[in-house]
Amino acid sequence: MQGKKTSESRTIMTDIVLPPDTNYHGTIFGGNVMAYIDKVASITAMRHCRRQVVTASSDSLDFLSPIRTGEAICLEGYVSWTHHTSMEIYVKVEAENLLTGERRLTSQAYLTFVALDDDGKPTTVPPVLPETEEERWNYKTAAERFEIRNKRRKLTKQRFKKEK
Repeated sequence: MQGKKTSESRTIMTDIVLPPDTNYHGTIFGGNVMAYIDKVASITAMRHCRRQVVTASSDSLDFLSPIRTGEAICLEGYVSWTHHTSMEIYVKVEAENLLTGERRLTSQAYLTFVALDDDGKPTTVPPVLPETEEERWNYKTAAERFEIRNKRRKLTKQRFKKEK
């Protein structure tokens, strides 16, 4: 299967944060940020494999800086690594002051998506070809994240079996 450049799946989304999107601190609800991340990652994954996809996992999400009412939320996602049927998607979230143009990193996440065939079964995905220095770094460090996810999943399954 021929590889696809990272730029072929890159997804960028921007929205303005309005009062209904925020908590009593005037900052965006964390759940809204999580939904945006999942949406961008879904589009990114589908662009890469041109198949239906499902979210398999989401790594921890740290909120580094709040996004306030009136600022823009800016998300950028791309496929950072692929396995046989799965894709790791990196999503960066920034806040933009629309009056000054200043941007700051507010969070970032790695999600895993699985491609599905017409019968809803996992199917192979094309390899990813990183292009920039950041993409190459994410690609090089992905195997370690993959192993951590697998260990976490196995431990969770074992614990769940014991609790039954």
